[in-house]
Amino acid sequence: MDQVVYSKNVVEFVTVANEYCSTIENVAHLSAEENLGKLQKMLPLLYLKASVLPKIETVMEDELEKFVSELDYNMLHQKWMQLLGEHDGFYEVFDPNIQFGEETVRSSISENLLDIYQDLKDCITNYSIGNEEVMNDTLAECKLHFEEFWGQQLVNVLRAVHMLVYSDADFSVQNNNEDVVPGTGNPQWLDKFWGTDEEEE
Repeated sequence: MDQVVYSKNVVEFVTVANEYCSTIENVAHLSAEENLGKLQKMLPLLYLKASVLPKIETVMEDELEKFVSELDYNMLHQKWMQLLGEHDGFYEVFDPNIQFGEETVRSSISENLLDIYQDLKDCITNYSIGNEEVMNDTLAECKLHFEEFWGQQLVNVLRAVHMLVYSDADFSVQNNNEDVVPGTGNPQWLDKFWGTDEEEE
């Protein structure tokens, strides 16, 4: 088992995944342009490293521990929405549920980034514990989720990131994303989470 969990491809994947999670968590330290520039380079590398992970079979019966709480997710989601502002939304061009129809789906850069983050953060945190069975199973789970879920999200959001990097998008109004300010134009579900939604009269 140690030949797998400490293999070159696994260590490189964990390294890139850790850098991605650090970028998501430290969103407030860089400008929108700088954050998007990092993502433009990191997302393709992350996809490559995940795609070459070896096939891994689970060995434990117990479920793996989850480390990203709903509060953690929503706090970071809010910071990324504040950073990107009106540029957070993009039209999805591939959705397995509608790929043969004529409908369009509106998606969110911040939500896609945080969904990827959630899986990777849980994976690298379990991996860092050092228990080889846990390391093995968290890699197996992350690889499965990559194939079935966040790999598609990654390639979808990369298109939107690429567009913003090479566009004339103006982020100047997003001049302070250090503080999370709930109740200021959030989606309705997030206002409800913060408890700042206003009751209709």
